[in-house]
Amino acid sequence: MSFKIYLARPRGFCAGVNRAIETVKLALKKYGKPIYVKHAIVHNKYVVKELEKEGAIFVEDINSIPNNSIVIFSAHGSPPEHYKIAKEKNLKLIDATCPLVLKVHKEVIEFVNNGYYIIYIGHKNHVEAIGVKGEAPERIDIIETKEEALNYIPKSDKLALLTQTTLSVDDTKEIIQILKRKFPDIVLPKRDDICYATQNRQDAVKKIAKLCELVLVIGSEESSNSNRLKEVAQKSGAKAYLIENYKYIQDEWLVNVKNVGITSGASTPEILVQEVINYLLDKGGEEVIEIENAIEKIMFKLPEI
Repeated sequence: MSFKIYLARPRGFCAGVNRAIETVKLALKKYGKPIYVKHAIVHNKYVVKELEKEGAIFVEDINSIPNNSIVIFSAHGSPPEHYKIAKEKNLKLIDATCPLVLKVHKEVIEFVNNGYYIIYIGHKNHVEAIGVKGEAPERIDIIETKEEALNYIPKSDKLALLTQTTLSVDDTKEIIQILKRKFPDIVLPKRDDICYATQNRQDAVKKIAKLCELVLVIGSEESSNSNRLKEVAQKSGAKAYLIENYKYIQDEWLVNVKNVGITSGASTPEILVQEVINYLLDKGGEEVIEIENAIEKIMFKLPEI
């Protein structure tokens, strides 16, 4: 069997992920180990394991971190309660929250201060959504689906709308349209909350999905944006699978396939992409064709370390 390999660009690390990983590495270099990290710094198992080897300790419960330690808050954002606990425990806090997630937190505070109730489109159990809701638990309702949007009963006439940064652009658009029809006066932020990297990667995977029978999305199951890439590829007409690395590929997926597409989530290192490419070349891949959708030049300043 032989097939062509189509590679999406952009793919992999976004500016927020680069910033978060670099923050952990620099903190380890400056302070030595251990450095505690609240939650996975980004949602990728390979990245987490590599940082653990260097001396990072990942914890879910901030209360389990010893007093007077150094802690880094993950890229996904944290509720105000966690900052308060960090202060009480005299933790040296380095905040690696992605600036685009921080933007949504600031929007919450601004809307609440102006008397709004907020509808937040996101995944209720995702750490980013938990952090945002923590800003004003009594004034934020999280909805995930079109059905929830249709059935939503408002707590006030004064409504604002925010979204998780890693959602499907198309699905979110449909939910927003429903809410705008139901509540014509609902207020949206000045700029879209779904991040540029999420949008660029989804647009890129649409392009390769139209050319390929099979699309492989490299990323962790915990990664919201990686899951959305798989869904976008499927809706664009391709069979799509979310895989951690090349070992997850099943040979039967490649039977009678003439074109295979590859992309990766915003927290996936390029080394895992290259391993998948090499595996596919060994399995009959003839050439690698990169399909470019956008060039990303955005960089975020590192937090104080």
